[in-house]
Amino acid sequence: QVQLVESGGGLVQAGGSLRLSCAASGSIVSISYMGWYRQAPGKQRELVASITSGGNTNYADSVKGRFTISRDNAKNTLYLQMNSLKSEDTAVYSCAARQTPYVYWGQGTQVTVSS
Repeated sequence: QVQLVESGGGLVQAGGSLRLSCAASGSIVSISYMGWYRQAPGKQRELVASITSGGNTNYADSVKGRFTISRDNAKNTLYLQMNSLKSEDTAVYSCAARQTPYVYWGQGTQVTVSS
C-alpha cells in the first residue's frame, strides 16, 4: 500500500505564496493519478489540481494561473505551489493517490490565508 504525508501548510498573508509537499512511501508502483483536494469551512471538498502518470494536469477554475502541481519522481514527492493566495484559499489541503483498485489519502495540512 501507499502512505502519504503532507507538509508545508501554515499561515500566510493574502498575496503571498506557499508550497505544499506530499511525500509518498510504501509500494509506490502503478500510481495512475495524484491530486490535491481541499475543504474549507462550510464548503464541500473539491479537487484543486491533479496530475496523471503521463504528466497531464488539471486545475480548478478558481486556482488556474495561481497554483501549479508537479512531481519529483526521484523523491517520490508531489508538490503544490500556491501563489497570489487569497483568503478564500483557506482550507485543509489533502493529497490523494490512485493505485487501482485503491485510493490513498494523506492526513491533510492546514492552509490559512489572512487578509
